[in-house]
Parts: sequence; C-alpha cells; structure tokens
Amino acid sequence: MVDCGRGVLQRATAAGVGAAGLSALLLTHLHSDHIAELGDLLITRWVTDFAPDPTPLPIIGPPGTTEVVQAMLKAFGHDISYRIAHHADLTAPPPIDVHEYTEGQAWDRDGVTIRVAPTDHRPVAPTIGFRVEAAGAAVVLAGDTVPCATLDQLAAGADALVHTAIRKDILSRVPQQRIKDVCDYHSSVQEAAATAQRAGVSTLILTHYVPPLAPGQEEQWRALAATEFSGQIALGDDLLRVQVRPRQ
Repeated sequence: MVDCGRGVLQRATAAGVGAAGLSALLLTHLHSDHIAELGDLLITRWVTDFAPDPTPLPIIGPPGTTEVVQAMLKAFGHDISYRIAHHADLTAPPPIDVHEYTEGQAWDRDGVTIRVAPTDHRPVAPTIGFRVEAAGAAVVLAGDTVPCATLDQLAAGADALVHTAIRKDILSRVPQQRIKDVCDYHSSVQEAAATAQRAGVSTLILTHYVPPLAPGQEEQWRALAATEFSGQIALGDDLLRVQVRPRQ
C-alpha cells in the first residue's frame, strides 16, 4: 500500500485486500492526507492477523516516519492496553518494522524490488517517490511533488507513472491565498504529463485531483495531459485497476 489517507481501509476492502494481507506500507511523505488512517491501519492489521507469531508490518518512508509511527501507537495506547487485557492471544503491541530512506534500494523480496529517490514538495521535506519492479515491469509512484530531476531519473524507462496532479488554472483564480498556495508545491496536469514524457513511460495514471474531478470533466483532464504526453492516460479514480505489462 502506498500512502494511507482517509478511507484507505474501506477502499482496500472493496478491492479485496484486508489490512492483515498487506505486505508493506510505503509512505511518500508525512502530510496528514497521506497518513490520516495510519493508526487505524496499524490497529486493524494487529487485531485481524490471527497467525500465532504475526510478521511485523514493514513501513518504508522518509526520515521522520519512525517518530510519527511511534506517536500514533502512543495515541492508541489505551486501546492497545485494553485489547491486550481482553484477548489472551494478544500479548504485545502491534508489530511493526520501520525503515527510513531518502534514496537507494529499500526492498528486495519475493521477486519485487523497490527503489527510492527524493522528490520536491518543499517546504515538506524530505519527500520520496518509489519505483516498484516485478515480473519485468516497473511502476513509479511519485507522490506530491513539483517536477524535479530526481523524479525524472527514478521514472526513466518505467512502464507506468502514477502521479498526483492539480489544476493550477483553476486554483490560481480562487480568492483565498491558502488555496492558491497549493500551486507552489504540486505538479499541474501538464507538468505531470511532461514528467511522464521525459521519462519515456508508456502509461500515465493521474491521481490526487485538486480540485476534485467533477463528473463530465474527464476528457478535459485527459486533453490537458495529452498536450505534453503521447502515451496512454488513465484517471486514477478509486478502485481503478490498471494492468501494467513489461515492454516487448
């Protein structure tokens, strides 16, 4: 699972994956909308994993992740103590295994490798993107970022790029400065598409729409992306499945 925003467990359940079935959690950064349900995920995985010796959940994120995870467990401390007191087979807090990275290989297991590189979401720092490779295919998950050379390098030659995108043309006209500020550290649709084009990926998957993509606007968003990207464009609505195949 990449990032852990609000509603993520309900969406995972709808996709057929329970919390106990997760092999790892990858966090691009520590903004609230990317970690809002971290506590729920940790507790739910703990109480729904019935293995006699549960495997710790690997959590891979930027520096600061350990502090956030420990604070979350502390916040749920009463809940954890109640459950240990009530259930004889729960004898310890949720097992976790946190690893912090800014770049380099972060995972090599069961035929899957994950590489990390820094992105640019300042003043949020550090932030990271992930390149996941398996069965000959590579998918890059950019997280929140403006265009940057390190993301270009991470995405180079990948088969798909999952990239957040905002409509700067809309947000720049909103009267509230706090809303306009969102433009400072996110990529527009066109900028995300240009990153995909420079990297030479086959498929661009847009996510994290700001403002929300209203029904009937889909072709407008695709058309904006198509001004900069010549490959396949997908709009990453909840529960969308995209099959990524390695290039022949």
